[in-house]
Amino acid sequence: MYVTARTNYAMRALLAMAAAGPEPISAPALAEAEQMPFTFLQTILGELRRSRLVVSQRGHDGGYRLARPASQITAGEVVRAMDTTFAPAEDGPHPPEGRPASVAAAHLEQLWRAADTALRRVLDETTLDDLTNGRLPAHVRALADPAPAPQPIIQID
Repeated sequence: MYVTARTNYAMRALLAMAAAGPEPISAPALAEAEQMPFTFLQTILGELRRSRLVVSQRGHDGGYRLARPASQITAGEVVRAMDTTFAPAEDGPHPPEGRPASVAAAHLEQLWRAADTALRRVLDETTLDDLTNGRLPAHVRALADPAPAPQPIIQID
């Protein structure tokens, strides 16, 4: 999966807000703490606000905070708010007009759908709270663990 800088920065900003709790954090403080370009972060915060993932508070003690508890915001919501190409899948890719898929590729569409479903499941079942507290869902942890090295079938001494 390719993650854009915008989506990565949005996740990092939201995780910093989740860690800060209910207290707002200013955009300059957030940019400095997360080492993000301030103007880029301002644009991202505006998009997160329009997506109703954060709220802004004006004034001396103002800043940004999560619009809902971190346990109610999923990584999938964030990705969809920041990356318009992550829209709900339709029927998947199709062969060019008037040309049926080859017999060898007949099940390819099912593969793409399964991969898309798996990705969405991981993102939609992982909350900011899970990430902040290091408690990823078990099935997500299992997918993230590196595969054990293959054991040789024949061992030579």
